[in-house]
Amino acid sequence: MVSFQSLGLHADLLKAVDALGFTEPTPIQSQSIPHALEGRDILGCAATGSGKTASFLLPILQRIRDQPRGVTRALILAPTRELALQIHADLGDLARFTKVRSTAVFGGVNINPQTKELRKGVDVVVATPGRLLDHFQQGHAPMDGLEVLVLDEADRMLDMGFLPDIKRVLRHIPKPDQILFFSATMPKEIEKLTREILQDPVKVALQVKAAPAEGVTQTLFPVPQKLKTDLLVKLIQEKGVYQALVFTRTKHRADRLTKKLNKADIHAERIHGNRSQAQRTRALDGFKSGDFQVLVATDIASRGIDVEELGHVVNFDVPNMSEDYIHRVGRTARAESTGEAWTFFAPDEEEHIRTIERAVKGDLPRVTLDDFDYDAGGEAVEIPREERIAKIRAKKREDRERAKAKAERRAQAEAQAEKGRAEKASGAKEGGDRKRRRRRGRGGRRGNGSGAGSGGGSGRS
Repeated sequence: MVSFQSLGLHADLLKAVDALGFTEPTPIQSQSIPHALEGRDILGCAATGSGKTASFLLPILQRIRDQPRGVTRALILAPTRELALQIHADLGDLARFTKVRSTAVFGGVNINPQTKELRKGVDVVVATPGRLLDHFQQGHAPMDGLEVLVLDEADRMLDMGFLPDIKRVLRHIPKPDQILFFSATMPKEIEKLTREILQDPVKVALQVKAAPAEGVTQTLFPVPQKLKTDLLVKLIQEKGVYQALVFTRTKHRADRLTKKLNKADIHAERIHGNRSQAQRTRALDGFKSGDFQVLVATDIASRGIDVEELGHVVNFDVPNMSEDYIHRVGRTARAESTGEAWTFFAPDEEEHIRTIERAVKGDLPRVTLDDFDYDAGGEAVEIPREERIAKIRAKKREDRERAKAKAERRAQAEAQAEKGRAEKASGAKEGGDRKRRRRRGRGGRRGNGSGAGSGGGSGRS
């Protein structure tokens, strides 16, 4: 039996591993860590939730723990803010008995605090590619001392269109001594990239096709679209689900489903790309702490959510790609634990189900509830696109009409005010003219009286 002690890790790292409650390394860890400690490039392909984060963090910490502080010696690239924050948190846990400092760099938040951290000097930078390039352009992230580069969830970075950014990052940094490359799946584009940047890599747990973790119990629930919410509420309430991560296809569906769950007294929050970083962090932290029973998410959050002993993952909408299904259900049964993955599918999603079953090489059990009315009327969680567009256009018309009416009222008010000012000015002018005429009249009378008196006196003398 392989143990962490047998991997050749420093005592400080073993102490941190023990404090976290880890007793045995996972297969990806036991196969990759020894080679990484030797300085070899690693190409690791394993299912989400297999423990690959520690597979690169522990060798990095072993390598840099005794080196002078304040020089960035390791750069870890991740596709999403959530994953970057999760890796940063895991690094903090594993480095607790060392003096290694790290920071997370990602978009969607003020860049200045990140700049301040980078200027102080950190040993490890965990970053999303786009924000890291922003720092490069401003000269805030020196990489002259870089020794190790990690690309984590490389297939997701490809899916999100980050491959050009990754290549730009590679042009900005010196050639590292070691590259650790991890991916849950290995598409052709990723294989091509590995051939370009890796030097004689050790291939670990290479999987041609990914599969969910062994501890995941997968179940399909056929149900009409309009009844998906009702079925979810029933299952959560009757099966005593205390923590569930629910995936929807769109941000709009995530918002509406969250509202419906809260109306059913199921405390839920959502996380997706339109939410600010502060909102996403609050939602994820609240879910981890148990403040929220359900976290509704889009696929942007399917990487980076690491909740200890998460019991349930629900595919409210069937993902279009089998790889996304693997990543979603990989949020449960992590590190060889167990969990359940429920997938709701409507008749129009049957083809996607067949694609998933081909990927996992087996038929998944279909379950219907005896006490659930599948013919009942229900309200679809998402307003049809045409209706949403019509509503948006109607609102824009109303906004334009209100703006036009407001502008007309303002113009009328300004015209009225201008008229009042003109009348006031005219009245003031007329009043001034009258006063001047009165003064001239009084002056004339005084002049006439003075002349008459002089003439009379002259006549008497």
